[in-house]
Amino acid sequence: MTSNAHGQEPIPTAEEAEPAGRDGLTVGRTATLVGVSVKTLHHWDAIGLVYPSERTRAGYRVYSGEDIARIHRVLVYKELGFPLAAIGRILDDPDADARDHLRRQRTQLVERISRLQKMVGAVDRMLAASKTGMRLTPEEQIEIFGDDWQPAWVEEAEERWGDSAQWAQYTERAAEMTPEDWERVAAATDALNADLAAAKRAGTAPGSDEANALAERHRALLSTYFDCTHAMQACLARRYVDDPQFAAYYDAIVPGLTAWLRDVVFANAEAHGIDPESARWE
Repeated sequence: MTSNAHGQEPIPTAEEAEPAGRDGLTVGRTATLVGVSVKTLHHWDAIGLVYPSERTRAGYRVYSGEDIARIHRVLVYKELGFPLAAIGRILDDPDADARDHLRRQRTQLVERISRLQKMVGAVDRMLAASKTGMRLTPEEQIEIFGDDWQPAWVEEAEERWGDSAQWAQYTERAAEMTPEDWERVAAATDALNADLAAAKRAGTAPGSDEANALAERHRALLSTYFDCTHAMQACLARRYVDDPQFAAYYDAIVPGLTAWLRDVVFANAEAHGIDPESARWE
């Protein structure tokens, strides 16, 4: 096609505008039918991949039904990633079985569909992550964090802290974490909880070196999600006692663990110059 002097719609060449023969289509009409450009058809003609096998009364080239069927086969193989040279060899193989080609195409298309479906699933998870910050389905969350985990906790946390800089930091970090990363975090959480429970049963005193080390491990685990200061940790420790859900979570590990953990965090905060009772989220 050519363009007119005023940059308006392209003007079809004579060959593209020429009416087709009774059993064929011109280059322009074929391009429209199969969804490729006239330039592409000219290129395929030049390299011998697909060429129009008929002519109009005026001598213009036209594509027969068989030519168009070949174009469709080319498009399928091209979509599957085959280079044009390889496609030509496949289609021109005299020993090739047409049904065998179709079965092969179908198998490859099914595999491609499967890969695309997995990609769609990944994109859906990324979209969910952009909202909640967690790149895991509710089922995966429960599988990793245990039956006691409530996926709704993430939404509740967003309602409480969604406008904070720490929540923005959490969503950014969480969106980059893989399921394997979450499994490592879950394992670290289980190990810490087990050590907290053992220390509580052993009567470890808040403020002792052992208790302070556990408080720092707790703060480091929180810092997986956002930069947690000693003041922020003290604020969370207060909430652990005041919030029935948090209290039930820790006390289910060992009775009285919630209050003991608060005292451990408070004592460690005081050792770092923080008044835990008046600490603010900063």
